[in-house]
Amino acid sequence: MSSDYITFTIEEKKNIALIAHDNEKSKLIAWCKENKEILAGHKLCGTGTTARMITDQTGLQVKAYNSGPLGGDQQIGCKIVEGQIDFVVFFSDPLTAQPHDPDVKALMRIAQVYDIPIAVNKATADFMLHSVYMSTTYDHEVINFHKNVQDRAKTL
Repeated sequence: MSSDYITFTIEEKKNIALIAHDNEKSKLIAWCKENKEILAGHKLCGTGTTARMITDQTGLQVKAYNSGPLGGDQQIGCKIVEGQIDFVVFFSDPLTAQPHDPDVKALMRIAQVYDIPIAVNKATADFMLHSVYMSTTYDHEVINFHKNVQDRAKTL
């Protein structure tokens, strides 16, 4: 690819963020139990309550950030920007309005900008977790932000 893009590598051991809206937490916990053996081989983090509940109910070690409405979604987004999250599983609730919906949209947008896989339901999470890429490295192209900023600064 051109210098407009740079290659990022997602390593064999993934940094996975686990997030769920309140009505979806039990589904995410059940999914984590079903996939405990695979998830245990990766580094896990999540938003506050979800991370705590997964750790308590599955025994998986999940680093907790703030609760979503208290900035946890944005903390996860920041970690994506810093290259510290490779994969997001976010069981979102499509039928209930969320007071922090702008934060959720920002997280989804930043995952897209940085070409980070993001599952928003069990089926997608299953396909991603059981993909051949889960046990290998994966190179993906991301906008060369340094060059982008330089180019923009010249034109403004």
